Amino acid sequence: MTLALGHLKSGQMNKTEAAYADHLELLRRAGEVLWYRFEGMKLRLADNTFYTPDFAVMLANRQLEAHEVKGFWRDDARVKIKVAAEMYPFRFIAVTRKGKAWETEEF
Repeated sequence: MTLALGHLKSGQMNKTEAAYADHLELLRRAGEVLWYRFEGMKLRLADNTFYTPDFAVMLANRQLEAHEVKGFWRDDARVKIKVAAEMYPFRFIAVTRKGKAWETEEF
C-alpha cells in the first residue's frame, strides 16, 4: 500500500494526534472526559462520502463531541466538518496546537 506524503494508514495517529490523545487522557483522569476513541465513528455525508473525526469524545455531562486535530486545514476537510456539523446533533471541534496549549474552533 502506497500512501501520499504526510498521510498515515487508517487507525494510525500522527504526532499531533498522539499528543492530543495524551491531553484527552489527562482530561479523562481529571473527570472532565468520560470516554474518547481515536477514529471512533464514521459519519455518512452523502453516497460514497464519509467523514471520520479524529476523536469521538464524551464529556462528563455525557455530551458527545467530534474533535478534529489539525496542523493545517485543506479546503476539503473544512467543507466536510461543516457539512457534518449541519447534519449531526453533536458538537464538532477543531483542535490545533499552539506551543503547549490547544486552541479550539467550534463548527
